[in-house]
Amino acid sequence: MKKIPAKYAHNPRYQAVYALTRIASGSYSNILVSRILDEKQMSIPDGKLFTEIVYGVLNHRLSLEYQLARFVKKPQALEEWVKWLLLTGLYQLHFLAKVPDHAVLNESVEIAKTLGHAGIGKLVNGVLRNVQRQGFSDYSELKDPLERLSIATSFPRVLLDYLVPQLGLEKTAALAESLLTPSHVSARVDLQKISRAEAIAFLATEGLTVKESPIALAGIIGEKGALATSELFKKGWLTIQDESSMLVAPAMTLAPDAQVLDACAAPGGKTTHMASLLTTGHVTALDLHEHKVKLIMDNAKRLGVADRVSSKVMDARKVATTFPKESFDAILVDAPCSGLGLMRRKPDIKYQKNPQEFLKLPEIQLEILNSCAPTLKQWGIMVYSTCTITQEENRGVLTQFLQAHPEFVLTEVQVQGAQSKVVDQTLTLLPQDFQTDGFFISRLQKIAPTSNS
Repeated sequence: MKKIPAKYAHNPRYQAVYALTRIASGSYSNILVSRILDEKQMSIPDGKLFTEIVYGVLNHRLSLEYQLARFVKKPQALEEWVKWLLLTGLYQLHFLAKVPDHAVLNESVEIAKTLGHAGIGKLVNGVLRNVQRQGFSDYSELKDPLERLSIATSFPRVLLDYLVPQLGLEKTAALAESLLTPSHVSARVDLQKISRAEAIAFLATEGLTVKESPIALAGIIGEKGALATSELFKKGWLTIQDESSMLVAPAMTLAPDAQVLDACAAPGGKTTHMASLLTTGHVTALDLHEHKVKLIMDNAKRLGVADRVSSKVMDARKVATTFPKESFDAILVDAPCSGLGLMRRKPDIKYQKNPQEFLKLPEIQLEILNSCAPTLKQWGIMVYSTCTITQEENRGVLTQFLQAHPEFVLTEVQVQGAQSKVVDQTLTLLPQDFQTDGFFISRLQKIAPTSNS
C-alpha cells in the first residue's frame, strides 16, 4: 500500500481498509477503532460509517470471504489491503441498504487506483460490479451442517467443534447467530447520586433515548444518542459498562464499611461500582500492568470514588505473600480468561482464539483463587467471575478450588433480572440470553477460619 494521500486522512472507507489490515496483523479492534476516531476527527456520519464497516466486516468475515471466492479466482493471491478493500465493498453492497451502490463502487475504485494502480482499480470495479449484478449466493452447496453454520454465521469451525459438546448444537447455533446482531451501548448509573428514573428523564432533555436494563438495577441501554456526551457522564454520575458486568458488585452484598480486594481490577468498572456501594469501606485494586493501574485510578477520580480506592501493581498470584491472613471482608477475582463472552463487542476475538490455548488458563485462574483465599476473613465472600463461557474456566475451576478448600462453600448468586439463568447456584449468561456480553459469576463463602491464623 502506498503512502496515504492527505485527502484520505478523514475518509471513512479508506480508514476502514487501513484498520482491517492492521487488525488482521494483530491489532485489537476496539483500541484501534477508538484511536482512529480520536485522531482523524471524522464527522459524526463518517465516524459511524467507518465504525459500521470495520465491525460489520469483522462480524461477517467468513461469509464475505466465501462470497468473494466466487468472484476472484485466487483470493489468497491478493495483496492484503486489496482483499480488505474488496470485503468492505461486498459488505456495503449487501448489508448497507442506505448506502448507494454507485458511492460504494466509485470510492472503492478510487481508493484502489490511488493506493495501488489502474490495474487494481479495474479488478475492484469488475468484482464489485459482478457482485452488484449477481448478489450473494446461499450456502446450500455446503453439505456439512457445521461447515454451513460456520460460514453462514462467520463463526470459526474450530470454535463450533469446541463449544457444541459443551452447549449443544442448538445453543451454539443461537450463540453464533446472535453475535451478528451489533452490540448496544449500556451504562451504569451511580444510584448513590441519582435514581435510574431521574437519569433517564435527564438524558431525555439532552435528546438521548435510553431504556432500563432488564437485568441490572443500575443499568440503562442507549437507543439514540451518545451516552458519553451527556452531562451525567461528564459529572461522573454515569459510566459506560456492559450490563452483565454490572451484576458482579451487587452479588458481593457488601457492607458499607467492607474492606474489599479486587484482585484483577483493570480497567476499573467493577472496582468503582463496588466503591460506590461503600461509605467508610475501601477497595484495594490490583493489576499486573502499571498503565492499567493508572487507568483504574483515573476512572475512580472521574466517578468521585477515589477516596475509597487504592491501587497497586501486582500479580494476583502473589496476594497471599503480600497481604496478611484474613485482611479482607470480600474479594473479587474477575479472572483473566479466554474472553469468549466478548465476541459481540470485539468480533476479532472469534478469529484469534484457539481452544488449545484455553487449557492453560484454568491453572492461572486457580492459582489466583488459591492465593486470595487465605486473605479472606471468616464468613467473608469471594466472588469468582469471568467474561467467558467455557466449562473448564468456570465450573471446572470452581470445582477444583472447592475440592482443595473445604473451608469454602458455594452460595447462590442473586441477580434481579437474570435469576432464571442461575443454575446450580452459579450464573452463566450466554450472549444470546439478553444480548449482553457472555459472563459467569459464582459466590463463595468462607465458613471456617484460615488455619494457623
